[in-house]
Amino acid sequence: MKQYKVGILGATGMVGQRFATLLANHPWFNVTVLAASPRSAGKTYEEAAGAKWAMTEPIPENLKSMIVKDLNADMNEIVSQVDFVFCAVDMKKEEIKALEERYAKAECPVISNNSAHRFTPDVPMVVPELNPEHIEIIESQRKRLGTKKGFIAVKSNCSIQSYVPALHPLRKFGLKNVLACTYQAISGAGKTFETWPEMVDNLIPFIGGEEEKSEQEPLKVWGEIKNGQIVKAETPNITTQCLRVPVSNGHTAAVFVSFENKPSKEEILKLWEEFKGVPQELELPSAPKQFIHYFTEDNRPQAKLDRMLEGGMAVSVGRLREDTQYDYKFVCLSHNTLRGAAGGGVLLAELLAAKGYFD
Repeated sequence: MKQYKVGILGATGMVGQRFATLLANHPWFNVTVLAASPRSAGKTYEEAAGAKWAMTEPIPENLKSMIVKDLNADMNEIVSQVDFVFCAVDMKKEEIKALEERYAKAECPVISNNSAHRFTPDVPMVVPELNPEHIEIIESQRKRLGTKKGFIAVKSNCSIQSYVPALHPLRKFGLKNVLACTYQAISGAGKTFETWPEMVDNLIPFIGGEEEKSEQEPLKVWGEIKNGQIVKAETPNITTQCLRVPVSNGHTAAVFVSFENKPSKEEILKLWEEFKGVPQELELPSAPKQFIHYFTEDNRPQAKLDRMLEGGMAVSVGRLREDTQYDYKFVCLSHNTLRGAAGGGVLLAELLAAKGYFD
């Protein structure tokens, strides 16, 4: 595979830091530019990240002394030094939209962790194992933007990556109604227990905007391309509640589902065990070998024990059983800053690279 030069926009934030650690030894992607807001620009990455460094692993040696660029003022210079960028900026939605389009129009592909473009009709929102065919919409997007190479592709919200992968192979039975309650780690808010001490011994029953995303984004992932747009799926009906819990990393979901044609428990377990996507077939560097892991123990999956399964890129499921109101209920877990954020972005970039979208 050829080598690509990549930049990280928003490199000092928590997801930007996660991108930095994931890309430190990546076999295809080489970080050549780090960019952030004007207050970080001009400093070395070590100085700019400084006390904000929230990863358990140290700042990668090859990035420590790299000078951070201003992601707005230095755009032309950044674009000239990269094949594409990862975007994990912390700005207002409209500002992010405009920034990502400016980069795309400057012929620099953008792989975004942000929500700003998730519902732009010609921007693919991809979980690589579930809807890799959506990257084909990029041709339509390039026509709109007037670009040859530039485009925007986004990954979905971190909370849906815990339970939607488990539902995906069950769609053949006609998913009818889905209830998902998510219990979301504090790193999803860019926080640690040091920076958010009031979360210790606490639970907050509200995360702004999260329930709307959790109910609507799966329908785009399951949608289809028609006339240069991704048209959302009409079913299933999804309702969610999203709670912030005192866990450092790992989003858990309690899921209840009813079907048009109820499968047996054995059929569900077999589908989960055998489920493979394009990333597994292509053996992409970040792809988990076994995407969905089912635990037979009653007390699993647990965030602390299971979030790092397959480098944090696998989805864990447990407690599948029949329900009195729905057909079945089960519990899911995924690592929210790995599979759910930066790792999912890197895997999406690997898929795009393998399919020639950066060339």
